[in-house]
Amino acid sequence: MDSNQSSMAGTRGRLASLIVLCCLLACKMPDDKVLPRNQSLPLFNPHVSDFICEIESNKVPPIDAQAEDWFLEARALEDPEIFVEDRDYRKIIDLTRQAAERSHWKAMLNLASLYVEGRDPLYGEEEAVQLVEKAMRLGVPAAYDRMGTYYANGTGVNGDITRAYAFWQKAAQMGNPQAMDFLSDKLNVGPANEGAGYWANIPVAIKMMECAFSQGYGPVAYNLSYMYASPRMATGRVSGPRTPETKALALKVLHEGVAFGCEKCANNVTAYLVVPSASTPIAASPTSIKSCHCHQPICRRGMVNERACSTPPWVSVHRPPPRSQAPRRCCKNHISWPPTKRSAASRRFAVPASRALFTRHSLPHGLRHV
Repeated sequence: MDSNQSSMAGTRGRLASLIVLCCLLACKMPDDKVLPRNQSLPLFNPHVSDFICEIESNKVPPIDAQAEDWFLEARALEDPEIFVEDRDYRKIIDLTRQAAERSHWKAMLNLASLYVEGRDPLYGEEEAVQLVEKAMRLGVPAAYDRMGTYYANGTGVNGDITRAYAFWQKAAQMGNPQAMDFLSDKLNVGPANEGAGYWANIPVAIKMMECAFSQGYGPVAYNLSYMYASPRMATGRVSGPRTPETKALALKVLHEGVAFGCEKCANNVTAYLVVPSASTPIAASPTSIKSCHCHQPICRRGMVNERACSTPPWVSVHRPPPRSQAPRRCCKNHISWPPTKRSAASRRFAVPASRALFTRHSLPHGLRHV
């Protein structure tokens, strides 16, 4: 009897030790066991005192040559010149998937967008999120930016604007120019703007814009030129009226933005044209400035690419193409002029993905931040 009791006590002791060990292992679960979509991130902090510029190209993994060929072939098949109903999406998906299987990070994100758009009936939003998570594990800053957009729009995950901003903040800190552009726009407010007590951080906003612009990201040039157009104090507050020097700097940024494909820059470049003087020589003149608007804006989804800018006829900066020139087949695909909000499914490397629909300077409902 005593031996049986001692045996049972020993068994209980071993079971208790096993339970304790399991609990300890569960508590010390390594981070790589947590899905990237569920990782813990600091809350968005609009009050940071500084921003360190990181370059995205230094963070992404190398791209395999064969995978790059497949990726470019798929992109050619989805050229904006080809009407949507004429595109071979079966082949586009196959080529993009082949590139993604070789860890081509751009192909991985593009394939995720194709899944979200419903181009492949066998895959959907969950598979898209998994692809983005795979890119996140590779340390791709754009993948964190995309996950933020998924949380903002509730694509494959439960919508959570707080987590969306946390992911966008992480992406910007890692060097993603799209995230920098978006967050800098939210921080670009003054005393008269709504939410100024929470969002006014113009010095950091300018640093984000400059960092994104230094990476060749064209869309940020428009807001950056506005920030440069007036003299500013260290706090970011405008310290006086616009001067020939500040206008020249703004014009230079707009010109470079046009070269990077910034449509708004092309439309507004004449606003900063000034009469050259000895102290502020300006090489550009109204007759030498061309817009990147072409006569096919709708089929291009409102985007400007290098080939479009080199294709005549040119349209003057003050006269965008009228609606009557829009091909009817483009309208059939629900693409309008001016370009409407972009869908969350849009490919980052074809058309930028959208953010949540916020008023420019207002606090998104339910957002928790530092």
